[in-house]
Amino acid sequence: MRIRTTVILYVALGSITLCHAQQAPVLGVDEIITKMMDRNSQREKLQGGYSGTRRYVLENEKLNKRAEMLVSVKCDPDGSKHFEVVSEAGWNPANKRDLLKMLESESETSQPQMRESTRISPENYSFQMVGTDSLESRLVYMINVLPKRENKYLFEGRIWVDAQDFAVVRVEGKPARNPSFWTHSVNFVQAYYKSGTFWFPLSTESVTDARMFGKTAVTISYFDYQANSAAEPVISQRGWDQIEANYVHK
Repeated sequence: MRIRTTVILYVALGSITLCHAQQAPVLGVDEIITKMMDRNSQREKLQGGYSGTRRYVLENEKLNKRAEMLVSVKCDPDGSKHFEVVSEAGWNPANKRDLLKMLESESETSQPQMRESTRISPENYSFQMVGTDSLESRLVYMINVLPKRENKYLFEGRIWVDAQDFAVVRVEGKPARNPSFWTHSVNFVQAYYKSGTFWFPLSTESVTDARMFGKTAVTISYFDYQANSAAEPVISQRGWDQIEANYVHK
């Protein structure tokens, strides 16, 4: 899955422990990235696109403001995403100014002509192997990523790649370019969850520290995701609630 959702993005969460029982195959970082890209391509073809629902929650403690938006998403087989706002609540200016802009940005960067310039690939990033670890009892490779250019849709940080499926299961970092003069920093974490053959986003969390408004947190919950080739939803709202405490917030 590509990592983007504009620069909403995402606070750091922990939940990594050393894996002593398993040994990862001895692979170089270039081979890992090549396998990751090949497997992603295979899964996308099998998936045939997908549909799902997201809940966005924006909170600013300094202003004592909160905004919430429920959004349906449809992804075409070519990766293009289409969003429809189902409901809105709370701080209306944030819904219009921030959350809708996130959707517009993600829709733009999901278009086929934009995907190659924003995906995690050797054309866009340099990679450095950190080591292996265990995430939710699955062996993962930890890899630092450094963008090759200052682009607001690229990021600097770290990815965790599943050693068996070669899927990105976790991403954390910051935008390659500060989104505006008024922003001190943006930090994010995105987690993925496997059910069946496919990996889908589980949660995205970000904290933006702005000069005037202080810190704004955005949390995105993903549920009812279903591959177009699948008969049943990959993860329901109930399923997300059940696994969130175990998988995300340890």
